[in-house]
Amino acid sequence: MTVKIYHNPRCTKSRQTLQLLKDKGIEPEVIEYLKTPPSTDELADILEKLGMGPRDLMRKQEAEYKGSSLDNSALDRQALISGMVANPILIERPIVVANGKAAIGRPPENVLGIL
Repeated sequence: MTVKIYHNPRCTKSRQTLQLLKDKGIEPEVIEYLKTPPSTDELADILEKLGMGPRDLMRKQEAEYKGSSLDNSALDRQALISGMVANPILIERPIVVANGKAAIGRPPENVLGIL
């Protein structure tokens, strides 16, 4: 089983989720998404696996959200995804992808259902 975690090592929940995976004997592919953001296609695929729209995955409290005008309700799905790729700090974390599914590790135990 291939498991990926879109990880921010500065985030407590992200660190806890990574440790939970390791405690289960899983060595995931760790993607530090702030250094290596997903492509627009990858992010669109993740959103589909999560069953979410782009705004559902956005960290709206970040300054970049309003600073990039992503709070504009007229923006379409593609514009929002492009905005998250350009400003990866806006992507909620951590995201674990496994078995053709994805889950957000908030709380970390949320990811157990896709393993």
